[in-house]
Amino acid sequence: MSAPIIVTALMGAADFAWADGLRRAHFLPERNFIPAHLTLFHHLPPTVLEDVSVRLKRLCAGPPPAARLTDVMLLGRGVAYRVDSPELMAMRDELANAFAGLLTPQDQARPSLHITVQNKVDPSAAKALAAGLRRTFRPRPLSIAGLAAWYYRGGPWEPAMQAKFRG
Repeated sequence: MSAPIIVTALMGAADFAWADGLRRAHFLPERNFIPAHLTLFHHLPPTVLEDVSVRLKRLCAGPPPAARLTDVMLLGRGVAYRVDSPELMAMRDELANAFAGLLTPQDQARPSLHITVQNKVDPSAAKALAAGLRRTFRPRPLSIAGLAAWYYRGGPWEPAMQAKFRG
């Protein structure tokens, strides 16, 4: 497979259903061809999939990382929920160190973890949605169920592997 690899954290079933429902409601339908997700890496070379798989499975041998939804983020032309998880970021940092020489500039930077529910809309529409979501938002725990790798081929992502937390 020659497609780049994307690495994500998998949400628990209830949190995924909530986030994906928001994404389906607010994402432009012609651009919404992937489900709600929490991206850790945007573009790893396909040659490292076996190593990625081993590392994700090893990370998932322990308990799931604690995570919280902490804020509604305005992305300029979209809206997302900010996710705070020092444990998940430590896992991401470990993977970043392992693949340091292979990371794109985007993946070299430490990310602001988030779940996007709207993107590529007029800024006024994004501001309106952010204001509406902020009215009812309360910080709360977010369930992280596992880690996954996906092939990116320009459209829907193709699953490459996934591992669930076991601890």
